Amino acid sequence: MHLLDVLEIVGAVTILIAFAAAQAGRLRQRTITYQLLNLLGSGVLATIAAIQLSWGFLLLEGTWAVISLIGLLTLKRRQQTD
Repeated sequence: MHLLDVLEIVGAVTILIAFAAAQAGRLRQRTITYQLLNLLGSGVLATIAAIQLSWGFLLLEGTWAVISLIGLLTLKRRQQTD
């Protein structure tokens, strides 16, 4: 197993942890933790997809990362105004 494979698994597991916790009712989706887990996981996977020139996977994970970043920034902005 190569380092890229390990990073890919870690990225996927990070996203899956957030998703599973949300589905189990243990983590709300509109939290910094949820958004950060998704951003980190999808960012890793998008980077790997770019390295491997996997355009469909890059589109999926890159979009996921951007949406997670927007969600994270929105939550941070709301915290600052409260």
